[in-house]
Amino acid sequence: MKVRNSLRSLKQQPGSQVVRRRGRVYVINRRDPRMKARQG
Repeated sequence: MKVRNSLRSLKQQPGSQVVRRRGRVYVINRRDPRMKARQG
């Protein structure tokens, strides 16, 4: 699966995790709640 560059850069942030929900890929960050992204 191709992953967007925006998700890759967010994945490097401290506290981020990549989550798959309902066939979509999300990046969420509990430490900094503004750091969010969605693919799919």
